[in-house]
Amino acid sequence: MLRILHNTSWDFVKQWRVAAIALAIFVVPALLMMPFTKTAYSIEFTGGTLIELRFTQAPPIAEIRAALATSGHDDAEIATFGSPNEIVVRAQEKEQVQQLAASGAESVGKQIEGALRARFGETSFEVMRTAAVGPRVGGELRRQATIAMLIAFGLTLVYLAWRFEWRFAVAAVLATVHDIVATFAFIKYMNIEVSVFVVGAVLTVIGYSMNDKVVVFDRVRENLHLNRKQALYDLLNRSVNETLPRTVMTGSTTLACLLALLIFGGAVIRPFAWILIFGIIIGTFSSIYVASPLLLWIERKYPRPNEARSRASAVAARP
Repeated sequence: MLRILHNTSWDFVKQWRVAAIALAIFVVPALLMMPFTKTAYSIEFTGGTLIELRFTQAPPIAEIRAALATSGHDDAEIATFGSPNEIVVRAQEKEQVQQLAASGAESVGKQIEGALRARFGETSFEVMRTAAVGPRVGGELRRQATIAMLIAFGLTLVYLAWRFEWRFAVAAVLATVHDIVATFAFIKYMNIEVSVFVVGAVLTVIGYSMNDKVVVFDRVRENLHLNRKQALYDLLNRSVNETLPRTVMTGSTTLACLLALLIFGGAVIRPFAWILIFGIIIGTFSSIYVASPLLLWIERKYPRPNEARSRASAVAARP
């Protein structure tokens, strides 16, 4: 059997300051950008019409915009995806959304398609997908997505508090919050459009990240009972080292599947794959460098009254 990273004794907890600095360098610029840049939301969240087209030859964007202007959609968003001959058109402006609600789900898409065929020819492109959502539905989806993430955090907190105890639960949830904040920063840097697929990817990251931390904390709990005289600082490092082979193997095999999705999955599934790839990397990072230092800090801040955990105060002098 292949055995990797067995019997390691690296001092992971000591590197928490480096991890915190790296996190700040990565996250803070994204947070500063948010008030000054517009977040791209998909049709599902804003309401409007989306039409994906595949041209036989890459068309000039200026000509597409001129064609849309003749049908009253000159403010529609135009972008390429996948390759230069694949175009996506989003009609999300207020007047267009009102027109969509008044005239039916397919009318705006048909207008855009007709204007482009009149400009480029009947056989110049094929329609890959057309989607239409009303503004009320988009607002409801945004609320439901937010509620779904809050429920995921709440249930996770209750589960961990029941399975372990509140100190473990708080450390795991805070480490997972770290993962989600970093994931949102990644979405900002990559300018990924927030869609239903992206929300699903974020929820999956929450589940994967939490599962990774449960594995580490489960080993911590076992070692707490087996090594009652060992300092918590050393015990946490030992637990992370013992679970490191499992963490690396699980993450690498999952990344291999996601790389296949990223390369062969197409433009629709690619944002989902990007977010999951980053989520696995940052989730593994936080399980090693964030969750355990947080648990150590909580144990020092709120020490246990019993003798078995009184040794936590003895590690205060450790780095």
